[in-house]
Amino acid sequence: MTKIAFITLGCKLNYAETSSYERSLLGSGRFEAVPWSEGADIFLVNTCSVTEHSDKKSRNIIRKLHKISPEASIVVTGCYAQLKRPEIEAIQGVTKVFGANEKNQIVPFIEGLSSGEIPSEENSGGRGCPETFASANPVGCDKFFPAFSSGERTRSFLKVQDGCDYKCAYCTVPYARGESRNIPICDIIPQAREIAAQGIVEIVLTGVNTGDFGKTTGETFFQLIKELEKVQGIERYRISSIEPNLLTEEMLDWMACGTKFLPHFHIPLQSGSDEILKQMGRRYGTEAFAAKIAYIRKRLEGPGKLPVFIGIDVIVGFPGETDELFMETYNFLKDVVRPSFIHIFPYSRRAGTPAAQRRDQVQDSKKTERVKMLEELSERLHTEFLQANKGRKAHVLFESTDRNDQMSGYTENYIKVTRRFDPKLIGKITEVEI
Repeated sequence: MTKIAFITLGCKLNYAETSSYERSLLGSGRFEAVPWSEGADIFLVNTCSVTEHSDKKSRNIIRKLHKISPEASIVVTGCYAQLKRPEIEAIQGVTKVFGANEKNQIVPFIEGLSSGEIPSEENSGGRGCPETFASANPVGCDKFFPAFSSGERTRSFLKVQDGCDYKCAYCTVPYARGESRNIPICDIIPQAREIAAQGIVEIVLTGVNTGDFGKTTGETFFQLIKELEKVQGIERYRISSIEPNLLTEEMLDWMACGTKFLPHFHIPLQSGSDEILKQMGRRYGTEAFAAKIAYIRKRLEGPGKLPVFIGIDVIVGFPGETDELFMETYNFLKDVVRPSFIHIFPYSRRAGTPAAQRRDQVQDSKKTERVKMLEELSERLHTEFLQANKGRKAHVLFESTDRNDQMSGYTENYIKVTRRFDPKLIGKITEVEI
């Protein structure tokens, strides 16, 4: 048996893809999955490149793996591998780097390593991006690698879309993942059924720009979720993240009629300043964003219903963000949106993006100060959200982890509930009082 360790950095989409590699390799009966810290014969690292810190974290883990098992083969994929292939190939211990268009080659390559075959040096697709991204689709990513996670007994992350056409001024993800694309609904539904056959009752839909589903096939995200609703055995769905302009009133009206889609939304705002939103290249303004949040609450909240969980992404310190413009974001969140949680990112300067070329970069000390202010606001708002739910009846899907004789799970509206460990509740949806 070849010992193999899987390391995933970054988003739920990476997690789904790593799980698919793992499922294929372990299914052959020739591999044993082991914790990376214990050493292995082969390491598969799925990297992230959303920020400069992500790049550094990816490099550090690769170097650490080589120190743990100097003779091991290290195979690297993911967004950092696509954007900075030569940089990774230069790291001691790296055997092979796979770009975005080569993901279907990873499993056969690792199987070849295990059997002692000499891996081919030929590549058939992905390549590293140039320092400046001039062409419409510089990575040439036109393949879709289907993926879903199956390591947990309670939920699965199902990849329904890849790539992004938005090209916001700060972001390298479209260059790492390519243009928006998907496989047809008729190919996704069997994956959902396979997930259900494993006894998993909750699916989280993932993608780079999930709501943009259908660009390849002429279908829509709304058509997809209506078909997923029909899959027997799946009792709950969450949408991992969706752009505010792609979450339509038509979809919300449908969800409000009683579906398996939960009152839990993760919606990127990025800035509460219309001036900054325009410079970022975002496709909405604060008025439209506020109207969409208000409509969510109007349709999905009310007597007998739980408050909707609304998580918001915000970037602080985008070039040109003055104290006054930042306070527009702060006050917009505090007084208008009032989300359940704020996911805060200090702006990271990414080589080759339009924002990186600007001279009006914000000092790191300013970013740190603004992050702290939003963290404190997020904590207050989250506490208020929990208080609004106190005493209400909710349904929790309990997970299998046993920590100090405790188990936990999440309500429909994403509140974590902890109770004494009971193996009979694993993977079961149980009514509780919050």
